[in-house]
Amino acid sequence: MDDERAGRNPRRDPGPATGQDVGVDLAAVARLLADGTRAAICLALLDGRAWTATELARYTAVTQPTATSHLNQLVNGGLLVEERHGRHRYLRIADHRVMELIESLAELAPHHPVRPRSLTVATRQQALRDARLCYDHLAGTLSVKITDAMVTRGLLDWEPEPKLTDAGTDRLAAVGITLSPSRRPLVRSCLDWTERRPHLAGVLGAALCAHALGAGWVTRIGSTRALAVTPAGRRALHEHLGLPE
Repeated sequence: MDDERAGRNPRRDPGPATGQDVGVDLAAVARLLADGTRAAICLALLDGRAWTATELARYTAVTQPTATSHLNQLVNGGLLVEERHGRHRYLRIADHRVMELIESLAELAPHHPVRPRSLTVATRQQALRDARLCYDHLAGTLSVKITDAMVTRGLLDWEPEPKLTDAGTDRLAAVGITLSPSRRPLVRSCLDWTERRPHLAGVLGAALCAHALGAGWVTRIGSTRALAVTPAGRRALHEHLGLPE
């Protein structure tokens, strides 16, 4: 059946819209993350810190010129921003929207078991699963336990969508956690890619993480994004949320 008999005017019916039709080049972002080295760089920067180009080259096991080429593409594509201090060039995730994009892709990506090359690597991997930074909020087993405890104690409503309750607001204030106004969602559910269960993100997740670091509840493990819960942190989390000491 031709176009006119089907009731369509071939001059007026452009067919399915493409990225060019709507002015959105989604493929450009996909191409940036389609390279393994660039993807590894973005995953490394999820710890929220700024890394030097030299550190990222060493982390991804590529030469300095190769790392620079990849970093330039990520900066030009808007996924990273750079800061220069003297001779050093620092790179970081552009903003929370990019962080959420990378997190979402990590949730969808296939996960392959990684055989540790040594006891040190195995210990590092376990530490990352236990507790880590994910840009500006906590992730790993610790974060999932905190989220579950807040729901159990009525500090969070998780359905139909995440919401901080009045009791939750009061409890945070008593602990000394303040929530600054922001265009970001107050509470956002983030699927933990190691636990495969949701943990807290958004303004609340960031505020809780900042307080945990500032109060010494958790500390960084070396230069990785893994975190260790301190004795003071275990006591505080037990007192305020009922987590086991």
